[in-house]
Amino acid sequence: MPDVDRARAWLLTVDGAPQSYVDLDAPTHLEFEYAQRLAHVLDTVAAPGDPLDVVHLGGGALTLPRYLAATRPGSRQDVVEADHGLLELVAEQLPLAPGSGIAVHGADARQWLETAPDDSADVLVADVFGGSRVPAHLTTVAYARTAERVLRPGGHYTANLADGAPFAFLRSQLATLAEVFEELALIAEP
Repeated sequence: MPDVDRARAWLLTVDGAPQSYVDLDAPTHLEFEYAQRLAHVLDTVAAPGDPLDVVHLGGGALTLPRYLAATRPGSRQDVVEADHGLLELVAEQLPLAPGSGIAVHGADARQWLETAPDDSADVLVADVFGGSRVPAHLTTVAYARTAERVLRPGGHYTANLADGAPFAFLRSQLATLAEVFEELALIAEP
């Protein structure tokens, strides 16, 4: 079960592992490096401040959706999170600001994405984990094609892909995504 520690900000842990960090008074503060990297992509896909339509697969404490709502007001965001207990905890302890433009959906990421309209998102952020791994049904060419279908022409697919040397999972995911997307960029520690 997730835990939330109160301090100046909120640290959400799942099974003892840090999962999300939120400062309700400073939503642009991103504590975790992976969140900073994903936010950098969100910062560069359009002119500063321009609103975006974004789908977030995996929600955590809604760190990136809060960041985007603060940096790109007027953005429309769909957050898909399968953990209903987590959603309840976040809604109770870390409520969204009224008019944030963030809609939260308690559903499996792949199933929700399969019903999403074509060409409906500027950016898709995939940050879904079952334990320490990306669920297998979100690692296939068929999944990547579904993600591409939901993105508008010129849209961007971004993903948090945790792996360690020798990077077998990362290599397989890059190969999978290359089957669908013309251009790939990798941001990682040296």
